[in-house]
Order: sequence, then C-alpha cells, then structure tokens
Amino acid sequence: MKLSVIIPVYNEVDNIERVLSAVENVKIHKEIIVVDDNSHDGTRDILSKKQRIKTLFHDRNRGKGAAIRSGLKVASGDYVIIQDADLEYSPHQYPRLFKPIKEKSTKVVYGSRILGKGVFLKSSYYANRFLTLLTNLLFGSRLTDMETCYKVIESSLLKDLSLISSRFEIEPEITCKLLKRKEKITEVPISYTGRKKGKKIGVKDGIQAIWNIVKWKLKK
Repeated sequence: MKLSVIIPVYNEVDNIERVLSAVENVKIHKEIIVVDDNSHDGTRDILSKKQRIKTLFHDRNRGKGAAIRSGLKVASGDYVIIQDADLEYSPHQYPRLFKPIKEKSTKVVYGSRILGKGVFLKSSYYANRFLTLLTNLLFGSRLTDMETCYKVIESSLLKDLSLISSRFEIEPEITCKLLKRKEKITEVPISYTGRKKGKKIGVKDGIQAIWNIVKWKLKK
C-alpha cells in the first residue's frame, strides 16, 4: 500500500528542508509531491535541486486548494494525505493514521486535534469548533475536527470527488462531499501545535468556509 504525501508550499524557505526531512524519515511506503504556489522567498530554488520528490511549480499564486488539486493529478499512491509545510502537524503520526485503513475498517481517516488535545490559537480553536458544529448539524455527522489538515483518503475516492476549491475552502468541500456520499470517516487523536506567526485563516476565509458548508449541503 502506497501513500501519496501532497505538500502545498508558499514562501516556506525556513521550513521546507525540515518538513521534507521529517516526511522522508517516516517508515512507510510513500511518494512525496510538493506543489509550490509561486513562492518568491527562495523556496523554489531549494525545491529545484530536490531529486527524490515530485515537484510542481505554479506560475502564479492560486491558493492551497489549487495546489492540492494539482498534486492530486500526479498522485500515484493508493491513499493521499495532505501535509502543511509549517510542521504544525508532525509526519511521525502517519502510521497511527494509517492503522484503521490497514485494518480495512474505513477508506477515510481524519487526524483530530481536538481528540489529541492540540495546542491552538484561541481564535483558530473557536472558529474550528463552530465550523465543525455547523457541519455536524447539517450533515448529521459526529466529527470533532472537520478542518484538520490530516485527512487520509483513498486516492480513487478523493479524485472522484471532483474538487473545485482553490483556497482554504478545500477543507469543507472535501468533508461535505464525503458526508453526502455517506462515507465513514474515522477520527484518530493527533498532536498539534499551532504557530503564532505565518499564514493563517482569516475572517474572510471563515465566512467562505461557512458559505461552502451550506452550499455543499444544498447542492444536488
């Protein structure tokens, strides 16, 4: 069983070497796909020298969702996981996330920061709790962390969702489409430490997420 690790990257010159090393050190059969979303801080120079990974370069900044969709097009693994480049999520947790899949109990595993008592910024914590509650109310689910980056999903299933989002709204789109298909989502506790600096989801992204949850509920 092969895992495709898709890493969307934008201006992560200080972190890219560390995240690639951390992913490479995980003892699991995998391929690494990095999608650079038109970085201008030197990240692209580092990536251009890497040989053991698949690297895609966007010619303009298109957003996290667009980067994920680009990576998904070239993914050859049986399952896919998204890895943020800032290392708020630690790759050493991959085997834990893969355990329910190896036991053949599910095609989808979410790493729950809530169950794992992750360290959040206060604003991020409450925003995530609200979006998760809204999702559960509309779709009758019992998730604890719908916005988690760590979603391990069977590749054929993820590709069949026909994702269209370009920014952070990719997260609710994935979750809502899985729930509409009645797919079983198994949650596993994970560790998480949110960084205070860097690219964060803002008010505009939060409003967009709310709209998308409602939209995918109503869409036929």
